[in-house]
Amino acid sequence: MTTQTALPKGFRAAGIAAGIKKNGKPDLTLITSDTDCKAAAVFTTNKVKAAPVLRGMAQLNSAYAKEMRAVVINAGCANACTGEQGLRNADATAQLASTLLRLNAHDQVMVMSTGVIGVQLPMDKFQAGMPQAVAALNNTSLADIAQAIMTTDTVPKSICRTYTTADGKQFTIAGIAKGAGMIHPNMATMLSVVMTDAKVSLGTLRQAVKNATNRSFNCITIDGDTSTNDTFAVLANGASGAKPSATEFEDALNEVSMELAKKIARDGEGATKFITIRVTGARTWDMAHKVGRTIATSPLVKTAFYGEDANWGRITCAAGYSGEDVNPDHMSLWFGGVHVFSHGTPTHYSDADATAAMKPVDVEVHLDLGLGEAECTVWTCDMSHDYVTINGKYRT
Repeated sequence: MTTQTALPKGFRAAGIAAGIKKNGKPDLTLITSDTDCKAAAVFTTNKVKAAPVLRGMAQLNSAYAKEMRAVVINAGCANACTGEQGLRNADATAQLASTLLRLNAHDQVMVMSTGVIGVQLPMDKFQAGMPQAVAALNNTSLADIAQAIMTTDTVPKSICRTYTTADGKQFTIAGIAKGAGMIHPNMATMLSVVMTDAKVSLGTLRQAVKNATNRSFNCITIDGDTSTNDTFAVLANGASGAKPSATEFEDALNEVSMELAKKIARDGEGATKFITIRVTGARTWDMAHKVGRTIATSPLVKTAFYGEDANWGRITCAAGYSGEDVNPDHMSLWFGGVHVFSHGTPTHYSDADATAAMKPVDVEVHLDLGLGEAECTVWTCDMSHDYVTINGKYRT
């Protein structure tokens, strides 16, 4: 595996400022493939779904999943809770791109949006900006498109890696993601697009996307809110000619997805710490996952990390109300390397050592349930005063 910055073979992209955001920053992304792509995606489970999500679900649950050629993403307006006009605007966005790229809008162009809910897309901005995006298409624009999908993100999130198959062939996977608040994916506002030039079957792609989602984006949380717009889409055009096995491809996609997910958790709104919560000793992976996510979502746990307070009772408490059949008499808990709780009671640990374990920017927590062999790792961040400030004034 090697790291690089160019897009996978056959892909081009551009990120421009179309005036959708009030601050004039880049806000329109266009990603294209020179040939048809197999496409798979996972969408928000929120019952209130944005127009682009409804449109994308219809596309990728049909034969069109074998013909995708382009993705248009805008930041600054979520196009959610916008009714029939929102659906028409999503279609019109795809039509603008397809006309310029000479594609079929319904079959081959996917759209995504992120931003404020309840606002109609400014279609005049799209009409003026789309030709600029098409003119700017290139093969080295990963950083540009990662920046153009940002909202409250403080840094762009992207990754590009090349892998070698067992028979010596190489394929590349590149991806971008955005998300800093309203993050608690169940497949917030979380968007991610991954491109690969690997040659894989649609069945393999769909299974790999499902599994990668569970191990990455479904293992992060910032504030417990699942967005109306969550989308994770993967496009595979086969341009490299490399045919990784299902396991080879899934391992590579897992790695890329996990890195993007951790970038999102690290950039949580107002975050000062990146927290890794490892839950071991569970009966099943689902059990470990649920306990970990419950701990990671707890405001009391998150504020304790912000205050660098080794209040381990909040973690055992959260595990206890997770809905899973845990038993404190079997639990052990560590902050960093400091063993603070064991089999129902606190250990004879040094409070100074436990507090010191909370000081780094990267903090690790290990909870062993003592019930089985399964484990899961979840990533989150702390909750600071700045989180309230950012979200108290989000629309302004």
